[in-house]
Amino acid sequence: MGFLTALSSRRPAGLRIIFWSVVLTVALAHGRPTSADGTGAESEGPVVLVLGDSLSAAYGLAESDGWVSLAAEALAKTWPGVQMVNASISGDTTAGGMRRLPAALERFKPDLVIIELGGNDGLRAYPTNAMRDNLIAMAEAAQNSGAAALIFGMMIPSNYGPAYTESFSDAFGEAAKATGASFLPFFLEPIAMDRNYFQRDGIHPTAEAQPLLLEHALPVIEQALERATAL
Repeated sequence: MGFLTALSSRRPAGLRIIFWSVVLTVALAHGRPTSADGTGAESEGPVVLVLGDSLSAAYGLAESDGWVSLAAEALAKTWPGVQMVNASISGDTTAGGMRRLPAALERFKPDLVIIELGGNDGLRAYPTNAMRDNLIAMAEAAQNSGAAALIFGMMIPSNYGPAYTESFSDAFGEAAKATGASFLPFFLEPIAMDRNYFQRDGIHPTAEAQPLLLEHALPVIEQALERATAL
């Protein structure tokens, strides 16, 4: 049983426990700059801001095991001094990310913004047009600040109904197309159908899954960072 199957056995209300840690008034405290050496020291390399939810916040794991920390090490091979800023909060939505992003852009001045949000919108069955508009607003805010934008897509199980399921997954691509942002269609694709790569809740990836997620996303991140550094 994989990610989508596990979710299909649960109602959205049953997932409320993952939202307990969301405190948007202190969201910027979750911006954690990480250099390739893990020190978080300031550098002259490009800055990548990851605005995400529990999938990027290393939920249930040591932060160093999460895909964001692994990405800092991988990207440093091509971009010495690259700095990953993990501004991800478990349970966050696109609306929450939209509220947090302006201050994060001002504080960290990123070259690339990775938007990994929307999964919790789907779990709450939020209107997909509102989610799409939020994604567009975040991508445009990043671009207006001088950064490039990369949107990570997500999928939800079919028990939400075929119309909502399709509209949900399409919203990410529509937002990327509307803004010219780089796009990864389904972030969890390499592990979604294998239950062994998820924690006991069937939702959050294990430490063993993190390198697979990075391997899947890294080529798109590298292409987006190339675009960013050429701006």
